[in-house]
Amino acid sequence: MYGKVSGACNFRHIDMRRRILLGGLGAVFLMLVIGCGLSGRKKKENASCTRQIFAMDTVMDFTAYGENAEEAVEAAVKEVERLDALWSAGNASSEISRINREGEGEISEDTRILLGRAREIYLDTGGLFDFTVYPLMELWGFPDRNYHVPPREEIEEVLPLADAGRVRLEGAFLQLGEGQQMDLGGIAKGYASGRVMDIFREYGITSGIVSLGGNVQTLGLRPDGRKWRVGIRDPQNGRGEILAVLEAEDQAVITSGGYERYFEEDGETYIHIVNPGTGYPADGDLASVTVVSEDGTLADALSTALYLMDCEGAFSYWREHRDAFDMILIGKNGEIFVTEGLESSFRGEAGYSVLHGDGSRS
Repeated sequence: MYGKVSGACNFRHIDMRRRILLGGLGAVFLMLVIGCGLSGRKKKENASCTRQIFAMDTVMDFTAYGENAEEAVEAAVKEVERLDALWSAGNASSEISRINREGEGEISEDTRILLGRAREIYLDTGGLFDFTVYPLMELWGFPDRNYHVPPREEIEEVLPLADAGRVRLEGAFLQLGEGQQMDLGGIAKGYASGRVMDIFREYGITSGIVSLGGNVQTLGLRPDGRKWRVGIRDPQNGRGEILAVLEAEDQAVITSGGYERYFEEDGETYIHIVNPGTGYPADGDLASVTVVSEDGTLADALSTALYLMDCEGAFSYWREHRDAFDMILIGKNGEIFVTEGLESSFRGEAGYSVLHGDGSRS
């Protein structure tokens, strides 16, 4: 499926200068003030509200502007907390945990919708986005942070469980294959950020942004009429420096990279993105992948799948699906690739190449 693109991703070392220092994850919102209140002439229509919570195992920030900003943010926070209670694989009372224990059962409408999308992306990415990879994640110790390198024979024993094609979904009834377990962490935050945007619109909000642990999604323009500025973290720098800035409007900007969670053993580094085809953490030529799309659910899942494809596979996949998303690829040797749809909104001090739909680059 992922044809070789000759010379498209021949990474080379480049000089990255004048980086901006800022902590955070792969994609970060570059303006944050916690609190709710009025601005300008104290008119209610100029109200703004920002809240910060911890959910889905990460820090989340919600910001809305407009007459109903405080109510919109409160409703959005409650919705994300509700979804977290449904889908947390580490919460014994969640719907996902119940299904993982029992192997089958009735599921809620939100879970049915999300699993439907997850299966579509699983098929379209040749199985690289696989929501049944949880037993492998547990084997490596990523869910409980009890990190260790498992013996090869244990990996080979568990590997067949990572196969979303064995999952049966009929209406509201879900059945896993024997021994399988799910984890929706690779797609849940993207779905949640989309729900936040829906709620903001329901409350009449036309300017807002949410950052769910680095999964950023924007609504409209900033109050000053300019596009939102989303920072793209340097994946090679542990201090959280921002390598580039992307201007966004009505888009999700979601990044996956090996720097987010990893451990070292016997001089080797193992990242939390496990390849469902091999059972081992990804070890390709990419340091991070940022996906930009109007569809937060798609962007979340694809950021993981494209990372596993390596640069050339990601470029090939984008060429076939470029109407649905754009992307920023950062190689382990420092080279940056930006797809043509982002050329006018990408700002960075370092040099970068533009990938075009005809297979060329400039």
